[in-house]
Amino acid sequence: MNHADENRTGQLARNVAIALRFKKSQGTPEMPQVEKEILAPGYNRARGGSFHLAANARDQDFSHPGMYLRAAIPDRVDIIEEVIAEGDRVGLLFRVTGTHTGSFFGVPPTGRRIDVYELALLRIVNGQIVEGWFMMDETGLLKQLGARLPPRGDGSSVAPPLPKSGEDADAYAQRLASQPEASEQDRRKFIVARSRGATRSKADRAADHRFTRSGFMHMREYCALHGMGDLDLDLQTGIPDRRDRIDVMIEEGDHVWMRYSTSGTHKAAFCGVPPTGKRVGVPVVSIMKFIGGEWKETWSLADELGMMLQLGAPNLLLE
Repeated sequence: MNHADENRTGQLARNVAIALRFKKSQGTPEMPQVEKEILAPGYNRARGGSFHLAANARDQDFSHPGMYLRAAIPDRVDIIEEVIAEGDRVGLLFRVTGTHTGSFFGVPPTGRRIDVYELALLRIVNGQIVEGWFMMDETGLLKQLGARLPPRGDGSSVAPPLPKSGEDADAYAQRLASQPEASEQDRRKFIVARSRGATRSKADRAADHRFTRSGFMHMREYCALHGMGDLDLDLQTGIPDRRDRIDVMIEEGDHVWMRYSTSGTHKAAFCGVPPTGKRVGVPVVSIMKFIGGEWKETWSLADELGMMLQLGAPNLLLE
């Protein structure tokens, strides 16, 4: 487990301990008591990890995968890779691993092993979790299971709503830049925010910057496999008015985490899907690492299944 700051103390250390206790208790006999103690009475699970699989299963007769998916994946083990904390927020990056032996929101048991990423962003106030926001690599999960999104009885497709929260990335960056005495923390946040602005500046990245994971990884692989060229160019032409809005920014140690949404109009062919004229928009979480004051690495996870549902092609990347 990699902590953004191995030496955090005080309230940050207490918040991290609460977040880890919550995560590690899941699936154990201690879980009901732990949740009783650390989940606030009005706890808001703003977004579940298997958001689209759950939405697709709503009002259907699919078997429920159980609490924290453990009826579908009874040997589930989560491997926590990254932990970050700032203010009242704690971020966790972990891998969901296990064997698919039960119905998973309509996907029949496959007996296959899974190993997919999930992110949690938690708000902790007065020692209790008041909000939880989660996002799993659902496209990666379905690909590992060799499955498609289960068809609904009514033949409909449940596309997610367009994001409405957050602050325009340029406005966010300008607000940071206008502070009279910006800290090193603010400087890093400004650099990251500016990279999501209208010009999508890459000038602040180190010369040897590398992407350890692309947010739209599965789309990128699909485009490469089918000879469609570079996904970045496909995005620029397919969604030319694309803009980003920043919801959450957390900085600790050498790491900056950012949750934002990317939205625009599908005006030209994108990832093999002919133009629909529809507005599309999904959440993305990026993890940036700075070394010696330079932005060296970026790891991202985007809601690819959500975007394909909005484009009317939910199973395209699973073919």
